[in-house]
Amino acid sequence: MMEKNYAAMTEQELRTEIATLREKARKAEQLGIMNEFAVYDRKAIMAASYLVDLDKIVLGEMYRIDGAPGEFFKVDRLKGRFAWGHRLGSERYEEAIPVAMLLPMKVGK
Repeated sequence: MMEKNYAAMTEQELRTEIATLREKARKAEQLGIMNEFAVYDRKAIMAASYLVDLDKIVLGEMYRIDGAPGEFFKVDRLKGRFAWGHRLGSERYEEAIPVAMLLPMKVGK
């Protein structure tokens, strides 16, 4: 059976895929298979990135990073489903993170 590209999936298909991947990640974590957990976790984040409205991501704005408390990311540009930019206080030049990992600065938005 051919796997369907995330870009070709409907919102419901994406939500089902995300739930399936998160369940596989949870089981892998319980079994202590951390590399498998990491793969399923990243796949779920990528699938969730296709549910993000890219028009709501403002270039030049700072965002919190989901899963990285106290870390902030300034978006310079978007390419595909990745935000390219810089972490606040990072020595790195530029990096890309999936748009699903961007959280608004204000909690509750």
